[in-house]
Amino acid sequence: MKEHDMNIFWKKIVNTINDGLMFIGPEGRIIMVNKAFETLTGYGANQAVGMPCTMLGCDACERFMQTSTNTIWCKLFEPGQQDMKKCRCLIRRNDGCFLPVLKNAAVLRDENQAVMGVVETLTDISELAKLDEKVHLLSRQYDRDEDFCGIVGRSRTMRQVFDMVKKAAESTAPVIILGESGTGKELVANAIHLCGARKNGPFVQLNCAALNEAVLESELFGHAKGAFTGAFTSRIGRFEAANQGDIFLDEIGDIPISLQTKLLRVLEYGRFERVGDMTPIRTDARIITATNKNLEDLIRQEKFRQDLFFRINVIPIHLPPLRERKQDIPLLITTFLQRLNTKTGKAIKGVDNQTLNLFMDYPWPGNIRELKNALEYAFVVADTTFIGRHHLPRHLTDDNIPDQAPGFLRDTPPSVPDEKTALIQALKQANGNQTQAARLLNITRVTVWNRMKKHGIDLKRVLSA
Repeated sequence: MKEHDMNIFWKKIVNTINDGLMFIGPEGRIIMVNKAFETLTGYGANQAVGMPCTMLGCDACERFMQTSTNTIWCKLFEPGQQDMKKCRCLIRRNDGCFLPVLKNAAVLRDENQAVMGVVETLTDISELAKLDEKVHLLSRQYDRDEDFCGIVGRSRTMRQVFDMVKKAAESTAPVIILGESGTGKELVANAIHLCGARKNGPFVQLNCAALNEAVLESELFGHAKGAFTGAFTSRIGRFEAANQGDIFLDEIGDIPISLQTKLLRVLEYGRFERVGDMTPIRTDARIITATNKNLEDLIRQEKFRQDLFFRINVIPIHLPPLRERKQDIPLLITTFLQRLNTKTGKAIKGVDNQTLNLFMDYPWPGNIRELKNALEYAFVVADTTFIGRHHLPRHLTDDNIPDQAPGFLRDTPPSVPDEKTALIQALKQANGNQTQAARLLNITRVTVWNRMKKHGIDLKRVLSA
């Protein structure tokens, strides 16, 4: 083919390339773009040609000061630089959204080595970014013994939770998961995502209690390059990353009141601005929140916005504490031990009867997390087939001293009626002081509380009798 014919077909050839392509002149203005560039960036050729390439807001661009003209310009044109550059970066689309791309830039020179311009190709790697997020999520789930999307439980209360999760997954309305610390709120949020219509989209998580206000705002909404000290590049926020998927905000009760207004706007209008930027960005992310706090109390204390509470409290799911689903403890023990055996190569078969009884009596203020940690500790210490009482963390055994009641039932193990009678007598003698009653019975305060609940003892009624 002759050179003249090549020039005629040049535009057609360029437009067959799947990657975005643009040619930038020495003065930094866009001279030509292909069709793929228009599709990737949302800018038509008539909008892009003649504009400075900085319109794309690439967060990897480096600039330098030209001493001859006292102007700031691209470092690619700086003398001594390599003519080829390849990097992974973010560019700003016409709609304000950032697009992750792989950029290849090459300086073109004539026969006298004078710079004619730069050719850049842009490869869309947004699907790769989503895949990275999926791999991260799957790596967190790997090795879990699954019952219901990783949640272990067969008690009636947990079956009710599973039913509620399925119903919530069928909706796109906001969900709030309520429960004490350690009850598995993150697992429930993940189950809602896996059972829902957005399961093929991203599942993005953020703990609102772990970050200060400035960092939390940047994590939620992203920031523009140079928005604050240390913001060397632009960054996508969690809401933007969760587009077409689900976003899980744990410990929502700890979010600062100043950020609650911005969060409310996202929920109402589906758009936000990055820190240091005024361009509105739209997002379609289903929000799932969780807290171990009483949000209604925080509203009365003016620490939580009532309108935000109404927005997130559309589908509430209440997770029971472990002390209210103790019939699941044997199953949880089996599940955790199987997982630990697989990881370590040990062959521990279970816990002995005394230890199981201790587990069933203990109130588990740290819930499933505390049970899991206790078993992990025992797994390290144990050198036998079964885990015994002496393998457990000390706080468990201290809170479950063998029941003896000096002055009441010194010589014989208490029957249920005598145990209740002894406790009532001790509470009366201690004038309602549970710590003092525990000393009289030679047990711990936790055991006193546990027995009061077990026998349905009303302290006010006991003292007034």
